[in-house]
Amino acid sequence: MLMEKSLISYMKPYRKECILAPLFKLLEALLELFVPLVVASIIDYGINNNDVPYILKMCLLLVGLAILGLSVSITAQYFSAKAASLYSRDVKAALFRKIESLGKADLDKVGEATLITRMTSDMNLLQNGVNMTLRLLLRSPFVVFGAAIMAFTVNVKAALVFAVTIPLLALAVALFMAVSLPRFKKVQALLDKVLSRTRENLVGVRVMRAFALEQSEEKAFKEENKSLYLMQIAASRISILTNPVTSAIINLSIIALLYYGAINVNAGSLSQGELVALINYMNQILVELIKLANLIITITKAINSGYRISDVFHLKSSISYGSASEEISEDEAISFENVSFAYSSGAKNALSDISFTLKKGEVLGVIGGTGSGKSTLCALISRLYDASSGSVRLFGREIKDYSESALSQLVSVVLQKARLFKGTIRSNLQFVKDDATDDEMNRALEIARAKEFVEKKGLDATVEALGKNLSGGQRQRLSIARAVLKGSRIIVFDDSSSALDYKTESELRSQLKKIDATLVIVSQRASSMLHADNILVLDGGRVVASGKHEELLKSSPIYSEIYYTQFEKEEQSV
Repeated sequence: MLMEKSLISYMKPYRKECILAPLFKLLEALLELFVPLVVASIIDYGINNNDVPYILKMCLLLVGLAILGLSVSITAQYFSAKAASLYSRDVKAALFRKIESLGKADLDKVGEATLITRMTSDMNLLQNGVNMTLRLLLRSPFVVFGAAIMAFTVNVKAALVFAVTIPLLALAVALFMAVSLPRFKKVQALLDKVLSRTRENLVGVRVMRAFALEQSEEKAFKEENKSLYLMQIAASRISILTNPVTSAIINLSIIALLYYGAINVNAGSLSQGELVALINYMNQILVELIKLANLIITITKAINSGYRISDVFHLKSSISYGSASEEISEDEAISFENVSFAYSSGAKNALSDISFTLKKGEVLGVIGGTGSGKSTLCALISRLYDASSGSVRLFGREIKDYSESALSQLVSVVLQKARLFKGTIRSNLQFVKDDATDDEMNRALEIARAKEFVEKKGLDATVEALGKNLSGGQRQRLSIARAVLKGSRIIVFDDSSSALDYKTESELRSQLKKIDATLVIVSQRASSMLHADNILVLDGGRVVASGKHEELLKSSPIYSEIYYTQFEKEEQSV
């Protein structure tokens, strides 16, 4: 079983808690089984003989059993809760590390909503399942069979009712579980869809409002939510029948006990206390079977969630790193040789037969229309994806040969959609270099043209999640400053100045010349390409032209069209 290999091993550090929790629960159950016998003795010997001291003594015994049982129960719950919470902590940490190790292609395939569900809902169900298993999995069957055995010690003939009742109860519970559990599995699958829809709406709320899609999206959400609701109701309708059916069987058994007991009490072959003890044992069985039925549902949900979590652990990353940490070439920074790439097997190539070489310290410009493959090219340089064919080399070494840490230090990428984290401006900058000094940060901010607004706010100014309290241009400039601060030898700017005005972007280009790094600048603005050492013009995933600005104006219709469409406006702005 996959889940056994990947998840149960995380329980090993907490073997002591996993043993003590059930043991204390069994001790609590054993104490409960003595209670009906004490009550029977109070009735038969204390009340019938009007022996007040005996009654008081037995009542004190009951109080003692209750206090001892409470103490034992609290101890058991402490150990079970500790084991479950620590187990959940370890699995979550391992799951997070696993998700972080997956390649971008793997994350695209699995889906972010699915991974969030695994980390939240499924982990909560798994933790609850572990907790309840340690507390009740041994206790409930022990009480059921223990009560039946104790009933036989009280009166063998009367206890035959238990021999009929317990199989009937077990059959009823098994039937309900067989019908309801597959439905609970479907509930989790539908929950994934609802969460995916919710995430899409939250992320794309501006797009929805821009196109007035609120009503259609709300309708789609209601339909998916209704499907989830109906499946939950369908599953619950079956499971909630467990309690009334088991109660009916128990109550019929109690009626049979009362009928048989009344006859035998009258005949003198059964005492009143023994009859009360038998009824108490029957009630104990009822309570424990109801607990057991609910426990089976909880465990099944936990196992199902465990398999879903285990599926993530068993994903094999499409990215495997080498062990190299040093570059071979001091002159050649980036080299693409006949590189093609498709996002999935059988899909049309997003890039086809790309070849170019960029020397150390040079600036490569990449321009083209929407969907021409610019961002895909950036993703291959930073190895978010691996090329489907061809060779990508950085400083003379195949990109696949670099270790993960070496490649991470070698290449930085600044995305068009700036990613900032909740904290402060300082913490966001130090995210890439935790020992960065104020002078280093100020220099990076100066190069990114962000120093002016940061000085007004201060390095310790609060940054909300995703930088929501900053403008788009401010977020982009902080992202650029962060990449500059990291000090990578290759920095890729994936249309990362799109939110800047032309004047600020021009100043930024001038400042970037101060960086001792090889730059790849992707932009839809022709002005960003003017001083590049080489410009690639992409169209349909292919390089249709390459060269410097003046050359492309004469030789490339696509580049000249882009340039002359923007030229007048950009010249005036600059």
